[in-house]
Amino acid sequence: MISVDSIIALSSGRLPAGVAVLRISGPQTRFVVETIAGGMVKARAATLRPFKAPDGTVLDNGLVVFFPGPASFTGEDVAEFHVHGGRAVVAGMLRTIGSFDGVRHAEPGEFTRRAFLNGKVDLVETEALADLVNAETEAQRRFAIRNAEGAQSELYLAWRRRLIHARAMIEAEIDFADEDDVPSSVSDTVWSDMRVMIDEIDNHIAGFSAAEIIRDGFEVVILGAPNAGKSSLFNALARRDAAIVTDEPGTTRDLLEVALDLGGLRVRLTDTAGLREAAGKVEAIGIERARAKAARADLLLVLEDVADPGDIGPLSATVPALRVGTKLDLLDAQASAEAGHRYDLVISVVSGAGVDALLAEIGRRAADAAGNFGDVLPSRLRHVELLGEAKRHLVHAVDGDVAGQELRAEELRLAADQLGRIVGAIHVEDMFDVIFSQFCIGK
Repeated sequence: MISVDSIIALSSGRLPAGVAVLRISGPQTRFVVETIAGGMVKARAATLRPFKAPDGTVLDNGLVVFFPGPASFTGEDVAEFHVHGGRAVVAGMLRTIGSFDGVRHAEPGEFTRRAFLNGKVDLVETEALADLVNAETEAQRRFAIRNAEGAQSELYLAWRRRLIHARAMIEAEIDFADEDDVPSSVSDTVWSDMRVMIDEIDNHIAGFSAAEIIRDGFEVVILGAPNAGKSSLFNALARRDAAIVTDEPGTTRDLLEVALDLGGLRVRLTDTAGLREAAGKVEAIGIERARAKAARADLLLVLEDVADPGDIGPLSATVPALRVGTKLDLLDAQASAEAGHRYDLVISVVSGAGVDALLAEIGRRAADAAGNFGDVLPSRLRHVELLGEAKRHLVHAVDGDVAGQELRAEELRLAADQLGRIVGAIHVEDMFDVIFSQFCIGK
């Protein structure tokens, strides 16, 4: 794709900062560099230059790097201006460069969109770049890096190549059934391989829950009766006073959430309203929200005051739960030992006893749910949906739901098309705005 205009944007972080990076891409890039930097610079080498406006006004002194296309991120001529990170400096540079004919400010994700349109990245790699930019934990970083390097794309493209080959073999058998070059048993081999692929796609789709945990976080919900110590534990794990703690039942009425980093995994911890029957109208709404949140959790921490247990009613049988005894500091040594047999863990937020063990257990369960960070997993719901469609066409072809080899071959083509849509090989224009809007303006 040949762009008619160039785009400019701040590509580094929030201002003020020590250094700010301005990126420009497009056909006017070379002229902008020559004008602002007072002449052309060596490609792919950081060069110190004074930056001047066309009227000679000095804007700043900094580094400029020129990346001639097509060997650049976008596939076009690209340049970066590394300037001092003051707001006035950056504003002056952006205003000056944006005043050149054919240069405009970039839209969110427009640099990456140009990279995609110029064949530098596919759609899955584009989504992985968005994940990398937004990564907050080691697991998210490693997952995004692996997909950005093409591991996920290669899996889908390999499946697509197998489908195209299978379709070619079936059509060859149809067209050249009397020729010796085409074995009569070719269809048996093809359909056997397609059955294997159905199982491979099924196993891959099953990994989406692990991918969601890596990308979005392992969901942990704290439940318990009023005054069971939920908010105290929440504050202890958050290492700040995120929730109000009092002796009055019903203090917490809404959901409070913090994010933890446990062993490189993002864990979302939610404090909830105390569960009880006799509650006021507002508190009842909070209790309803607590139960709804618990039904969607990956792990429940069911807290109970070891000195004054309270019944909270039935909980979801499908969500794993840890029964945690709290306020261990209120018991003597013998009672503490007995309490340890009634719960999975016993803790005291006051003394800190058992809190580290609880954190370790949450981290272990999160790691088990996430699996191997290096596994190739579907990273978006759209991948799962398109994989499901591909599998549906494959099942129709393999099981013979459609009559005749010609129609079965057509089902293989439709399955290959669904895989092509995942990586952006075909028919993806309707998804561009959604995908590229995930990026900041300078990416």
